[in-house]
Amino acid sequence: MKKIWKLFHYLLTAVISITLILLILQANNVIAVNRYILLAFRILSVVLLIVFAVRKKSLTTWILISMIAGADFGYDLPVIARKLQVFSDVFLRLIKTIIAPLLFSTLVVGIAGHADIKQIGRMGWKSLLYFEIVSTVALFIGLLAINLSKAGVGVILPPNPSNPPVSNIQSQSAHDFFLHIFPENIAKAVFEGNILQIVVFSIIFGIALAMVREKYRTTMLNLCESLAETMFKFTNIVMYYAPFAVFAAIAYTVGHMGLDILVNLFKLLATLYVALLVFLLFVLFPVALIFRIPVKQFIKAVAEPATIAFATSNSESALPSAMEMMEKFGIPRKIVAFVIPTGYSFNLDGTTLYLSLATIFVAQTAGIDLPLGRQIIICLTLMLTSKGVAGVSRAALVILLGTAVSFGLPVEPIYLILGIDVLMDMARTSVNVIGNCLATSVIARSEKEFDDKAAAAFQSE
Repeated sequence: MKKIWKLFHYLLTAVISITLILLILQANNVIAVNRYILLAFRILSVVLLIVFAVRKKSLTTWILISMIAGADFGYDLPVIARKLQVFSDVFLRLIKTIIAPLLFSTLVVGIAGHADIKQIGRMGWKSLLYFEIVSTVALFIGLLAINLSKAGVGVILPPNPSNPPVSNIQSQSAHDFFLHIFPENIAKAVFEGNILQIVVFSIIFGIALAMVREKYRTTMLNLCESLAETMFKFTNIVMYYAPFAVFAAIAYTVGHMGLDILVNLFKLLATLYVALLVFLLFVLFPVALIFRIPVKQFIKAVAEPATIAFATSNSESALPSAMEMMEKFGIPRKIVAFVIPTGYSFNLDGTTLYLSLATIFVAQTAGIDLPLGRQIIICLTLMLTSKGVAGVSRAALVILLGTAVSFGLPVEPIYLILGIDVLMDMARTSVNVIGNCLATSVIARSEKEFDDKAAAAFQSE
């Protein structure tokens, strides 16, 4: 049997390699490849990958292969693919039903369960300090990248863009930001999916529960523990649907936009991807080494949530998976439940990098030469406004529009970004998830509660 699967791997590698070569030759007009031959190789590649996934029995593998199959389906059958978004929307709805009860139960148990209020305060200032340092570095990497590539220079704006007015979009003031942290109605916060307000309510509730008498605390703790375990099982059930949702999301994206969407704005897209890669390699990777986080196992742990975030362009969709994987990775639930949800409001590294890059791109496209001092002021402003960005698809565009209005920049170039924003969103949301998972590991190490044995033995499922 091992020899058969070894031969199968050789066959899979050969077919995929030939398919890629044919696609490259066709794209560069080197030779005219018969469309039916190319179609046959692409279908054969997908079929062999599905067989590989059945053998592998890994959810992450299924998700990755679903992305490939979805892209192929969207390219071949765009009309049908445009109608598949409902299947990915179902997945996002199911995930959103998990977030509020999962955050509430895990935070309350984490705080009231061990009743160490001092540790909560300590983790709070450590987390905020780490978030601020890393996200600030991300902002300036984005600023440097766009100034080097000058991706917006020479872009021709459409003469009469038919877009809705955005003059009613306002930037977020310091007053609005701090007021937005605290919930006026917990039911409203749950309904709107406001993670930060849910976190604040849960923390205060957990502290209050830790202060009541034992007989009252035990009953509520048991209830919250049962709720947390149930929601993790709920997550496991929903995750079985993830490959179908990812297939539908990618098929819809390719079918709706086509593969030629990269032509006009490829330079901007490449600038973002390179900048994010630099951030991963020269910021997050050294941080992992400094805090002695086992990199190989960490990559395995974040593979599934990062892939989900990439495919759905939605950080929230990966939150339950990220929390579960970090707990398996050897981080106590009380730390996971505190750091990851907080990071979803204060530590969106990919989004903050994108915002600084995109804002300068808007100025370049409009022919506005912003001096370095003005660019730094914009970045300092984004340090505040980016903290209020929700972890949902394209929410950063609202902040970008508000920033452009605040600094007198034209909004028309933003509509060019909108054309490829889904592709940019895929990358930045993945980095958001990876950054928050690493932050959780760092805080656990600083609290001397990182389980090295569990991390060393971690295996992705």
